[in-house]
Amino acid sequence: MAKQRIVVKIGSSSLTNKNGGLSLKKIDEHTAAIAKLIEQHYEVVLISSGAVSAGFGDLGYPTRPVTIQGKQAAAAVGQGLLVEAYTDAFKKYGIVAAQLLLTRDVFSHEVQYSNVYSTLTELMKRNVLPIINENDTVAIDELTFGDNDMLSALVSGLIHADFLIMLTDINGLYDKNPKLDPTAVRYDRLTGITDQILQQTKHESGTKFGTGGMKSKILAAKTALSLGVRVFVGTGTGENKLLDILANRGDGTYIGEHLTNSIRKQKQWIAFHSPISGKIYVDQGASEAIVHNGKSLLPAGIKWIDGEFEAGSVVEVIFNERVIAKGQVNYSSKAMILAKGESSQVAMEITMGNKPEVIHRDKMVLLMEEAYQNE
Repeated sequence: MAKQRIVVKIGSSSLTNKNGGLSLKKIDEHTAAIAKLIEQHYEVVLISSGAVSAGFGDLGYPTRPVTIQGKQAAAAVGQGLLVEAYTDAFKKYGIVAAQLLLTRDVFSHEVQYSNVYSTLTELMKRNVLPIINENDTVAIDELTFGDNDMLSALVSGLIHADFLIMLTDINGLYDKNPKLDPTAVRYDRLTGITDQILQQTKHESGTKFGTGGMKSKILAAKTALSLGVRVFVGTGTGENKLLDILANRGDGTYIGEHLTNSIRKQKQWIAFHSPISGKIYVDQGASEAIVHNGKSLLPAGIKWIDGEFEAGSVVEVIFNERVIAKGQVNYSSKAMILAKGESSQVAMEITMGNKPEVIHRDKMVLLMEEAYQNE
């Protein structure tokens, strides 16, 4: 039986002391709990914040910096200190750890995205624990994940994890902020993330030391669910806390039940990370074939093309002003203009191409709501 893969995400609020600095005591507790998982033959990937918290003291800051320059400088110092703390702690259990620093643009490039998957797969095959963090020293606003919550969801999908555990300082998701409203009610179990739940959640951070509030965790959970990964959001103490969570004894909210769906790596890249280079407008027959019958897009169903792009680009497929799919094209926009509305045979003759499909089904994703049901 294949090992279950667990992604554990630890936020800054679960790693810091009262002054906002890195707590080695908390590091030791987390590593002990992860070591228990590995001892029980789980494959584990750790997503850890904490580089800024680990580094700001050595820079002479009295408290966690608030400027971008200060945070990036603190992260530059802290990344080495953070991974050193983890490495030393895991050595006590005979566990080798490896560090991966990622930015959003790595995920937007298909080759680099595939390389991340290959690296993680090789590390796990060698029984090495990957520790992943966003590369805060170089990340800029438009290239960030916003926080490590979304990063943990995307990594969970990429490696086809069975479960994502998001540890934070609040024991689950509530209908109101429990720190401000004593009538707040916790959701113990959710089958999915509704718009109502999103609207109920504010975007503020759980503590002054964290960057991702409960809304970011809900958005991350929604993404993980769409990729077939169940989620836990909550807290815990002691070396058995992660095993307790997996045994449904966790202090928090469990999201998703009986998920068996997973989306292949290439489709994940198309769905979540690929830049959009143009639009293809299709007729009703093509729309029904794609959405309801699981078919590829053929040139006969194309009405017109918007934008200039080359073969291999990702485009949106549109019917009645609604985006029904995204996919990686086999032909350039110039070739498609010549071939639209034609049979596949005629289209290949006109364009001197060798592929009958404009977008093959294996390189196409539906809207995520539909993909979750039909992919």
